[in-house]
Amino acid sequence: MDVKSACRALLLPVQMLLCLARCALSCLAPRRRTPLGEDVVLVTGGGRGIGRHLAKEFAQQGAKKVILWGRTEKSLKETCEEISHSGTECYYFLCDVANREEVYKQAKLVREKVGDVTILVNNAAVVHGKSLMDSDDDALLKSQHINTMGHFWTTKAFLPRMLELQRGHVVCINSILAQSPIPGAIDYCTSKASSLAFMESLTLGLLDCPGVGCTTVLPFHTNTQMFQGMRVRFPHLFPPLKPEVVAQKTVDAVRAGVAFLYLPWTMHALVVLKSFMPQVALEEIHKFTGSYTCMNTFKGRT
Repeated sequence: MDVKSACRALLLPVQMLLCLARCALSCLAPRRRTPLGEDVVLVTGGGRGIGRHLAKEFAQQGAKKVILWGRTEKSLKETCEEISHSGTECYYFLCDVANREEVYKQAKLVREKVGDVTILVNNAAVVHGKSLMDSDDDALLKSQHINTMGHFWTTKAFLPRMLELQRGHVVCINSILAQSPIPGAIDYCTSKASSLAFMESLTLGLLDCPGVGCTTVLPFHTNTQMFQGMRVRFPHLFPPLKPEVVAQKTVDAVRAGVAFLYLPWTMHALVVLKSFMPQVALEEIHKFTGSYTCMNTFKGRT
């Protein structure tokens, strides 16, 4: 090893400590919140569940316009009317994010009828809730198309204009299961891990793009219709999150420019432990922190 390489090796621990110190300071320092008064927000899967609460929260915190995408007109219309009655312009469009042509077609219609989207919230998702061998092939493909590929199509549809305007934000409602998979929901865990990689790559790619950023939200089990068939081993230690809390924390993170948000904050410990503990130890962690038990087929927030 030459002198230059030796110096780099010696400096690496110092650089890591400095990086950790900067992270700690950034967490402690108050962040400035960006106002939403000029933003047009589009929420996929916005008719119900977390998406419904996200749309209402963006409206409540001052968004100029809110747009809902989904596949069920009844729930979209109800949510749209509720937001409109609160005083915020709201529109809804029927759109299946798994269908690339439909996404591009509806995105063009949104620009023509409503205007440029400046905050895109990729929330639509489905979960089949079965083991690999019990899963129908078409159902497996559906979850990957909606939960992962849908992010590609919606982001490609709206990101170019954000870059032109130098104003925009791409949000992904992911899951802690992206980093700590469980049995019984193999389709969901796989798709969420893929969409997390998508968001990490996108976030890095946008670092040099002024005015455009990303937020990825990784919540624990949330109490919505989508996960009615799931239960946790220790519900008193790990109660499900309320969807309105997830929505509130998400909008606040977007306004503060937070790139990755874990809910609750204790999920950070799980990620840290997984980074250096072997498989056997991780299995023991799952026994304590809560494997999920599938009770029936889960519904999606689309």
